[in-house]
Amino acid sequence: MTWRRWKDKASGGLFALLTAVAVLIVVLIGGGLWWKARPITRTHSIGQLLFSSTWNPFDGRFGFWGYIAGSLTVTGLAIVIALPVSVLAAVYLSEFAPVRLRKWLLPFIDLLSGIPPIIYGVWGVLTVVPVAGYTALSGGVVLAVMIFPLLISILLDVFRTVPEGLKDASLSLGANDWETVRKVLLAKSKSGILAATILAVSRALGETIAVLMVCGNVATPPHSLLDPVYPLPALIANNYGDMLSIPLYDSALMLAALVLFGIIFVFNAISRLVLHRLERRNY
Repeated sequence: MTWRRWKDKASGGLFALLTAVAVLIVVLIGGGLWWKARPITRTHSIGQLLFSSTWNPFDGRFGFWGYIAGSLTVTGLAIVIALPVSVLAAVYLSEFAPVRLRKWLLPFIDLLSGIPPIIYGVWGVLTVVPVAGYTALSGGVVLAVMIFPLLISILLDVFRTVPEGLKDASLSLGANDWETVRKVLLAKSKSGILAATILAVSRALGETIAVLMVCGNVATPPHSLLDPVYPLPALIANNYGDMLSIPLYDSALMLAALVLFGIIFVFNAISRLVLHRLERRNY
């Protein structure tokens, strides 16, 4: 008995240590980016860096607003396209699809999640860009296709948390299938749908190669969906290592990475909080 207790304590301590290491890695990443970004924050105000659209490293001007606006535009468009389609697909797979078809489609959806982003980028260049050009619209369409599998998988898990008794009660009271889906399944899953959307935003914000290949890479805030854009991940991927002889350029790119890191961290934290509350409510 003493040996078993010792093993339980050792296992618990090991798991706690691994958890602490994971948290420490996140802290170190954020701290490292902040340390590398300090030189540019000493010579430029945060407001000037984040809300100026002028990007001219040779004159010491580092305005990130064009890149931030590009990231938000492409990501927002991707969510607008992907969310309705993903919700409808998840409802069909969860409530209406035959078991045999569901077993065939779910592995296919998981397979889409494993396709490298560069494949999506090539697909976008070959099929979307000839129609929409190198624009925010092309980036939004490609990102929407990339996040379909993530959204559908999370939404299926969310729909499984809705008790079958509630749906049976709705049907027994005379509601049809669509009314049950709308007033029971979707109504009870609002928090989960919100969490899934936030996770998808985090995934879309961090995509680099696919967006870089189809968005046009013009660092000005877009005025329409047919304007080219230059998201933050593409800025880092395109320039890091090429122009670091320019004073403060390395620091500027590290600040871009820190801004992206902070945005994704906040979105992930919110989604985890929402999912945690959903689990507590159902259990």
